[in-house]
Amino acid sequence: MSVEDSIKAKLTEAFSPSGLTVLNQSHLHATHASSPGTGESHFKVEIVSEDFAGLSRVERHRMVNEALGALLAGPVHALSIKAATPAESQQN
Repeated sequence: MSVEDSIKAKLTEAFSPSGLTVLNQSHLHATHASSPGTGESHFKVEIVSEDFAGLSRVERHRMVNEALGALLAGPVHALSIKAATPAESQQN
């Protein structure tokens, strides 16, 4: 299973999101000195879940990071997160 698919699976299991986008942005960082060169190291996540209601941005990010723990300790070098509730996502 690809890292991207693993991220999707873990976030779906943890949050039952009504919206989830995982973008592999590794190609944008391929020439950086710290890039592992795997093609699966830099990701952007946009997730919409009722689980984020009443929580700060930092709390939401911590929840996502916790759900992805092993991936963040291994193949994922960088992760950009946008976490919103369904009501917030309709405002944008």
